[in-house]
Amino acid sequence: MAYEMLVGLEVSDDDRYQAYRQAMKPILLSYGGGFGVDFRVSEVLLPKSAPNINRVFTIFFRDEAAKNDFFSDSDYLKVKETYFETSVVSTSILAGYERE
Repeated sequence: MAYEMLVGLEVSDDDRYQAYRQAMKPILLSYGGGFGVDFRVSEVLLPKSAPNINRVFTIFFRDEAAKNDFFSDSDYLKVKETYFETSVVSTSILAGYERE
C-alpha cells in the first residue's frame, strides 16, 4: 500500500522553495514518490497550532519504508539544508495514512 502525507507549511521565500522542489524531485521519484494536490492558502480559519500555514499539499511514497528512507537520504538532506531550511518557517504534518 502507498503511504501519503498531508502537509502544511509556512513558506517565507516562494522562489527558494520552488528551487527546493525542483532539486528534490528526482530524489523523491527514486523512492516511488510524488506530489498529489498542492495549494497556496490565503486564510487559515482554525489553526491547529501556532505556526501559520500558507501552503498545503499531499506527498506520497510507494510505502512507509520508502518515506522513511527518502527523508534520511543524504542527497535529500543536502537539498533540504540548502533550500528548504532557508525558505520554510514551519512545517505541520496534518496527517499520514496508507492508501490503495
